[in-house]
Amino acid sequence: MAPRNYGQHCGMVTALELVGERWALLIVRDLLVGARRYTDLKAGLPRVPSNILSTRLKELQEAGVIRRVPLARCGIVYELTELGRGLEDVVLALGRWGFQSMGEPAEGDVVTPDSLATAFRTAFRPEAAGQLPPTRYEVRLGEIALTLVVTGETLAVAQEPAGPDEPADLALRTGAGLRTVISGETAPADALRDGTVEVVSGDADLLARFAETFHLDPGPVRRTPARLAAAPLTA
Repeated sequence: MAPRNYGQHCGMVTALELVGERWALLIVRDLLVGARRYTDLKAGLPRVPSNILSTRLKELQEAGVIRRVPLARCGIVYELTELGRGLEDVVLALGRWGFQSMGEPAEGDVVTPDSLATAFRTAFRPEAAGQLPPTRYEVRLGEIALTLVVTGETLAVAQEPAGPDEPADLALRTGAGLRTVISGETAPADALRDGTVEVVSGDADLLARFAETFHLDPGPVRRTPARLAAAPLTA
């Protein structure tokens, strides 16, 4: 399939022609977490057809967004070029914008380690974290375990549980309901009480600090299509 050509001389149009095809930005999202093999990308995007993934990778290489790098221990991996890493702010901004309309997960929706790592980077508030003591969090969601290390205005995310040498100040087990804590719709105390969040170890009072550090404002409540259809038209 030939890439779209919008026939306009515009920076936004050029960006869409480079990374606007389906799955392209999700490949970029995962590569922002780190270099990945083809099999890693396929596992992180389970619904992408293999031929489409191969095509997108080829297109992104030709556009100078990603490159193939041979590694002795891993074989061929894909990583972002300097041009590709320039999409970081764009990807995080899209995540913040999309959060407003996420709603509840649909049946069959999955969360991957890379998507969850990116979600926490999206929700991270450096201006709030800078006013708080350094904190190490461990978050478990299903089979995924992340360690979030907050030091001043910086966040480091590791896709592994906190080790015994550097235990987490607060280790959590949670599910999709964590979204409501990050949005502020569920207060930390209520999340603990109703089981939205379970403290595995550490100081439960630090959940309030977690909610200050990772926060995204929810959008307005979306109307159903039926209500939209019933709304009167205006000139």
